Amino acid sequence: MAFTGKATYSAGTTLPELAEDVSDLVGIISPYETPLLDALGDPMREAMSTHHEWLEDELLPNKDAINDSTFTDPAADTDFVVDNGSRFRTGDQIQVEGSEELMLVTGINGDTLTVVRGYAGTTPEDLADNQVINILGNAALEGGDKPDARFTNRSRCGNYTQIFTATVEVSGTDIAASQLGLADELDYQKQERLRELIRDLENTIINGGQPTSNPEGSSSARRSMNGIIQHLSTNIFHTGDTSFPSGTGLDETKVNYVLRKIWENSNGNVDLIVVGGFQKRKINAFCADSRTYAANDTTFTNMVSVYESDFGICRIVASRWIPQDGVLFLDSSRVSVLPLAGRSFHFKPLASSGDYECGELIGEYTLELKNEAAHGLIRDLSTS
Repeated sequence: MAFTGKATYSAGTTLPELAEDVSDLVGIISPYETPLLDALGDPMREAMSTHHEWLEDELLPNKDAINDSTFTDPAADTDFVVDNGSRFRTGDQIQVEGSEELMLVTGINGDTLTVVRGYAGTTPEDLADNQVINILGNAALEGGDKPDARFTNRSRCGNYTQIFTATVEVSGTDIAASQLGLADELDYQKQERLRELIRDLENTIINGGQPTSNPEGSSSARRSMNGIIQHLSTNIFHTGDTSFPSGTGLDETKVNYVLRKIWENSNGNVDLIVVGGFQKRKINAFCADSRTYAANDTTFTNMVSVYESDFGICRIVASRWIPQDGVLFLDSSRVSVLPLAGRSFHFKPLASSGDYECGELIGEYTLELKNEAAHGLIRDLSTS
């Protein structure tokens, strides 16, 4: 039916005008979305203590580096010093990164290796200080004695819980009076404060930090958690670093560089790239030059929601709380936001000492970020 301009078929001039025309819902102007928490999802378990701990382990390393600048004949010397001699065993085949020469370790004395140069018919090449050595594998002797046992030590990692609270207080008059846009003032205030607390939880999960002294907290010292950024140390890249791609603008070269480095340093699989608004627009522009439109297309699309690379398929998540000069790379299977048992967000009614109703919204949460080498961060990107 064609538009008539009337709200109902029977509307006419005899109907009285409304004094006020107000929606039955209150529109909230401030942002309260939590895209990172939504992407991570609910945890599978709860934290059982204010100091939540988890165990981490790693495989024996299969890389080291030359630590010797005293070569007399870099293409023939059979003895040289490495950073960590304990990583090698007699019988290891080794190869300098970028070289075609194979070497066989025949002796180890502290951090000094004795090797056969040009093993397996390869051509000896010059060795130099700081070159990376890959340990290909060990060739054991038939009928030989067992080698010395080697193992790694498991480490205990942890994070503290942080309490998030907000007070709700509504006068008896406000509860009794008819309010525009809502049915229950107390219930509405609960919803408002809860949205604020969840928003602050996401912000803390990203940027929060714990105190250097008394992190366990007390009645006079506040307990706070380390966020994602404070956890990271292995894969932090700054524009201007000599090994990092040049330029301060975010581009595909930088994204692929970080994904490759994380892939080399860890068995993690990055599946989330978390950015602010400015860097999200930079990612959208990755394929802008190759987009084409037909004559009858009426929609202009300029958005990248998923980035697929050789090192994983990454969902792009835009969060307002990411530093504008930064980009986070996360393996979501190793990140969880856990409530302390029985302390997920809830409302606790409090005794009233006057003509009002009051209570407190309370939640206690922590961040579990396993294997920090499975994640990465770029900082100091341009923001204009």
